[in-house]
Amino acid sequence: MQVREITEALVLSEDIEFKLASLPDDLEDSEPGTPLRIENPGRPGRLRIRPISEAGVPSVEGYHDPDQRGRILHSFANHELQAVELFAWALLAFPDAPADYRRGLLRILQEEQRHTKMYIARLRSLGGELGDYPVSGYFWNKTPQITTALRFVCAMSLTFENANLDHTTESAAEILKAGDEKTAAIVEQVHDDEVGHVRFGWQWLEKLKKPEQTMWEAYCENVTWPLRPALGRGRVFDPGGREAAGMDPEFINLLRESQRDDPQGEETGD
Repeated sequence: MQVREITEALVLSEDIEFKLASLPDDLEDSEPGTPLRIENPGRPGRLRIRPISEAGVPSVEGYHDPDQRGRILHSFANHELQAVELFAWALLAFPDAPADYRRGLLRILQEEQRHTKMYIARLRSLGGELGDYPVSGYFWNKTPQITTALRFVCAMSLTFENANLDHTTESAAEILKAGDEKTAAIVEQVHDDEVGHVRFGWQWLEKLKKPEQTMWEAYCENVTWPLRPALGRGRVFDPGGREAAGMDPEFINLLRESQRDDPQGEETGD
């Protein structure tokens, strides 16, 4: 089976179990086809994407309230599901990207599937189900700005997943304070995997940028509004995770100094 065939089916499917099913072992990428930019993912009725104003984004501080735990885990699962869909989307949108780049997208897609399944399983153990709450499409809403393979890693790897180093650090600490060691362990595992995802973006930024640019200059040029460097960090800041991902001290410091000026109601992934 070709990567093109399975990723197109994955993005468009309304069956969540299909989206999260293990990919075939015999996948080939010899026929990536022409660029295909899907505007919206397939979703079952209860998981159709809604405006952020309708979906709401719970704060992790609410995890101390047992009534909020399901909603917070539901939000985490939706973020990871969007990542699954968007890494598949990128394989369709950028068929001419280097083979190593595409293999990296496929590997991360599979890790995002695992993250989604871990959160769904934990949600179910607490009596919830995916689809119990409205979901937003924050990540999907940014795809019109992602027009090149370089811009994809700047948006997905170096903004959304970069910020998730901070969100998962903060979330794991809050959830542990609330006494839920099992959920905290899942969040910590996601954090550790995100280090590798950020490393992927960092390496491809270095390979695809203009030779005369610094890494920061290239990132700022290719992360386009409404995305911006400030969205690549959270309320806490995890320099160790970024160092482990290979980022240089100058980039880390400039990112740390970026101002969190999110418009009211903008979702940040936490």
